[in-house]
Amino acid sequence: MNDLGKLLFILGIVLVVLGAVIWKTGGLGGLGRLPGDITVQKGHSTFYFPIVTCLLLSAALTLLAWLFRR
Repeated sequence: MNDLGKLLFILGIVLVVLGAVIWKTGGLGGLGRLPGDITVQKGHSTFYFPIVTCLLLSAALTLLAWLFRR
């Protein structure tokens, strides 16, 4: 159990650092503003749903999971 705690702590630190880098650099390039992502603006409100970005990330994570499982 001690090793699991260390692993979770290290993963948490990695996620915090990665999040800070993404936040300070303004994102992941064009990810999140791909053609096909839905944006609806009416008056002072905006609805944004990144459907194509979700599909792309899902495919990439599925491929990574499949590669690491083998």
